[in-house]
Amino acid sequence: MDTPNSTTFSHLNFILVGIPGLEPWHTWISIPFTLMYTVAVLGNCGLLLLISTQRRLHEPMFIFLSMLAVSDLLLCTSTVPNTLAIFWFGPKDISFTSCLTQVFFLHFGVAAESTILLAMGFDRYVAVCDPLRYTTILTKKKIGKIAMAIVIRSFCIIVPDVFLLKRLPFCASNIIPHSYCEHIGVARLACADISINIWYGLAVPIVAFILDVVFIVVSYVLILRAVFKLPTKDARQRTLSTCGSHVCIILLFYIPAFFTFLTHRFGHNIPKHFHILLADLYVLVPPMLNPIVYGMKTKQLREQI
Repeated sequence: MDTPNSTTFSHLNFILVGIPGLEPWHTWISIPFTLMYTVAVLGNCGLLLLISTQRRLHEPMFIFLSMLAVSDLLLCTSTVPNTLAIFWFGPKDISFTSCLTQVFFLHFGVAAESTILLAMGFDRYVAVCDPLRYTTILTKKKIGKIAMAIVIRSFCIIVPDVFLLKRLPFCASNIIPHSYCEHIGVARLACADISINIWYGLAVPIVAFILDVVFIVVSYVLILRAVFKLPTKDARQRTLSTCGSHVCIILLFYIPAFFTFLTHRFGHNIPKHFHILLADLYVLVPPMLNPIVYGMKTKQLREQI
C-alpha cells in the first residue's frame, strides 16, 4: 500500500480486490461468470453478424437492436475480463488512468443502454400507433441522428464523473473493495470533500434513468390504448407480441438497476460482498440474456437463424 508524504499526495495505482469476504470462493464464482460472459459475447456478436449480413433485417427495430448489442458488449467487456483476472490471479493493480477509463466506459455503457431502450420504445410506439408512416418516420437518416444523440447524451452525462474523480487527492488507502472501478467506490478513497461526487452520482440516475422510464411508460400507455381499439382478440395478441421482447429486456435492465442502486444507497445493513456481487451480476446478466430473449421471441430472427 502506498503511504502518503503530504496532503496533496495522490496514488498512481489502485488495487482491486474482487468481492471482499468471498476471496476463498473466487475460483468457484469465476466458473459461472466465465460461462455467462462467453454466452454474452457470442450472443451479441452473433446478433450483430446476423443483422449486418441479412438484408431482411435492415429495419429500424433490428438497427436499434444492433445498437443494444454494441452497448451490451461495451458494458460487460469493460468490467468482466478484469473481474475474472482478479478471481483467477488475486488482487490486481490498476493505474489511476486505467481506472478512470473503466469508470467512463462502464457508466457510458449503462447510460447508452438506457437511452437505446427509450429509442426502442419510440420505435414500438410508431410501429403500433402509426404503422402506415413507420418507414417514413424512422428513415435511416433519422435513425443515424438518433444514434448520434444517444452517444452525445451518454457522453455528456458521464464525462463529468471522470473530471470529478480526477480533481480529487488520494492520500489514504489505495485498495478498492470492488471488482472494478466505479465512480462512488473510487471517490470514497479520497482525502477531500466528495459531496459534489455524491450529489452528481445521485442526480444522474434520477435524471437519466427515471426520465427514460417515464417516457417508456408513456409510450406503452399509448400503445395499449391503440391495441385495445383493435377489433379482434387475435389482432390485439399479434400486436402485443411485437412488443414482448422489448418489455422483457426493459425489465431485465431496470429492475436490477434500481434494486442495485437502492441497496447500495440505503441498504446499510446488507453485507458488503452482497453489494459487490449484485454489481458484478448487473453488468453481466442483461448482456447475456438480451440476445437470447430477442432470439426466442422475434420471429424474423428465428427464421434467419
